[in-house]
Amino acid sequence: MAEMQPESELYTKLKGTKPFFLLAGPNVIQSEEHIFKMCRYIKSVTDDLGIEYVFKSSFDKANRTNVKSFRGPGMDEGLKVLDKVKHAFDVPIVTDIHEPHQAEPVAKVADIIQIPAFLCRQTDLLVAAGKSGAII
Repeated sequence: MAEMQPESELYTKLKGTKPFFLLAGPNVIQSEEHIFKMCRYIKSVTDDLGIEYVFKSSFDKANRTNVKSFRGPGMDEGLKVLDKVKHAFDVPIVTDIHEPHQAEPVAKVADIIQIPAFLCRQTDLLVAAGKSGAII
């Protein structure tokens, strides 16, 4: 059995946050301008209230009811945008992955990897996410 990694500084910080921390942001990355506007506003509110904040948005929303619906910019472009937000606003990032090969590159930007509910029993996806070093 693999040894568990020690808790990250961010995990420890969020775990001890009282009364809560906030994961928030637009459902999907629509544009860099929109992402910056949303993060700027949400961060100003959480800073004023003293609430820890983690920015959340997705680079690909694969679970659309209409195959022609906008899904996002894709992984490469989306990670560039999320990395810019992370550094511009000094916020941790959470985003979701859908396939095992996404775990490693996403973990280079995102502090937290989210597994969509419909994919939470996909063993290869969970193992890849766990090996990434990000909080899951």
